[in-house]
Amino acid sequence: QLQLVESGGGLVQPGGSLRLSCTYSGGTLPYYTIGWFRQAPGKEREGVSCITNGGGSTIYVDSVKGRFTTSRDDAKNTVYLQMNSLKPEDTGVYYCALDLSYDSNCPYEYGMNYWGKGTLVTVSS
Repeated sequence: QLQLVESGGGLVQPGGSLRLSCTYSGGTLPYYTIGWFRQAPGKEREGVSCITNGGGSTIYVDSVKGRFTTSRDDAKNTVYLQMNSLKPEDTGVYYCALDLSYDSNCPYEYGMNYWGKGTLVTVSS
């Protein structure tokens, strides 16, 4: 059974940085897309970024371009989300999700079949 576990959330001041980790276990993944999603209080969950292990291509939504970077370490079965220049509007629960197909819809949720439980990021002074 594939499992994903997020870590690295916490409280940070505006302008600060955090690095989130998403570690997967329970199987070998010949091809994957892992997406980061977030849900702010009172809002719907939205996609943030995506990364594939086929070529390492990445996608970022406009609101985080230039501030967030996603990367992967296949030896550690881990994908990271480096978040810089954080803003209060980045506050929310951050989830990672996994799509094993070759034509992922990331950063949309459709097809993301495995989800972590989330980690809370709070950006506040």
